[in-house]
Amino acid sequence: MADAFLDNSSFVAVVGGGPAGLLAAQRLAEAGRKVHVFEAQPTVGRKFLVAGHGGFNLSNAEELARFAGRYGAEATRFANLLSHFSPAELRAWAADLGIATFVGTSGRIFPEAAHKPADLLRAWLGRLRELGVELHTRHRWLGFAGPTGIRLMDETPGMEARREFVLEPAATVLALGGASWAKTGSNGAWVPLLQEIGVPVSAFAPANCGAEVAWSPFFKAKIGRAPLKNIALRVNDGPAVRGEIMLTEYGLEGTPVYALTPQLRAALAGGGPAALHLNLKPDLPAPALLAKLQQRRAGASLPDFLRKALHLSPPVPTLLREAHPNVATLAPDALAALLSAVPIAATGLRPLDEAISTAGGIAFTALDEHLMLRQRPGTFVAGEMLDWEAPTGGYLLQGCFSTGAWAAKGIIEWRP
Repeated sequence: MADAFLDNSSFVAVVGGGPAGLLAAQRLAEAGRKVHVFEAQPTVGRKFLVAGHGGFNLSNAEELARFAGRYGAEATRFANLLSHFSPAELRAWAADLGIATFVGTSGRIFPEAAHKPADLLRAWLGRLRELGVELHTRHRWLGFAGPTGIRLMDETPGMEARREFVLEPAATVLALGGASWAKTGSNGAWVPLLQEIGVPVSAFAPANCGAEVAWSPFFKAKIGRAPLKNIALRVNDGPAVRGEIMLTEYGLEGTPVYALTPQLRAALAGGGPAALHLNLKPDLPAPALLAKLQQRRAGASLPDFLRKALHLSPPVPTLLREAHPNVATLAPDALAALLSAVPIAATGLRPLDEAISTAGGIAFTALDEHLMLRQRPGTFVAGEMLDWEAPTGGYLLQGCFSTGAWAAKGIIEWRP
């Protein structure tokens, strides 16, 4: 394998076969560069395919300024990245591969129902082959060699012994992913290889994941798993997030919980539980809620009354009892306050490998405006290796695509 490169340093090496790396490879090849992609797994795009299992949400049609704001502290940076490769350009890219997309009622962008994640990946890989991009699977990155080289291990089955070799590409894109869903190859094993050359890397933390709650044994046995629809959830006195959550044996999961993981992490950093507040009737104004509760007749069963008057069925009564053992005796005003802000103490977040994505990674201060490492000119970084996070809803994949496109642009400008 290495022999083919001995006298040829005119190629670009892309390390990592996820969406960021593959889009960088495509953009570079379209600009006339020779590109070789190296992936440690037997196939490329593994996390890309796993992400599509629950609904293949590619991006979001949200207005770009608001879209950029979804990246929190990196909003200004992502405004530039999105201007270079926007959700509209992503849709055009997919259409060029023969994959039509549509905007759902929530603004999320999906492929048409006829197109599965594997269809898009198959068409994409076909395009890369047409462009002359060479894919090398079972090739693991081992780190750097000298000022410009990279070390790789060829782990192709059937070989008498694994072969380590060094390449000297004209430029390198690192797109090795974050540290969630390790079975897809996204395991963060690259972190010490960057730290040993002085690149600052923030510790990985779970993002877009469930919250742990110390439910009582009675609650766990009674509820198990149960959904709560049309709710609003907030951390302490922060902004509320609307949607649907799932009560689980370990705590809570669902889109509102995922969206609040940055606030939960911050609250938990103090060492104690994080106070979640659950509004079970966010569409009902406080005066109207109180008026309905005041109609409860003496002796009426609370579960029956909640079901008939407010359409709150199980597991709501059990959840209210968990929060307030004497809920059945509460006066209407106290019950209204409880229904509007059920207190739930989150004791932690689910493990890193269960998280949909991760916070942490290479600090942007270690990179120039082209996403090139300051300590290592010619090495660019894209995707979840970088220290950014965003909620679900299309923002994660778009972030990976946009950073991949930007890194390719950086190489083209750095070495025309």
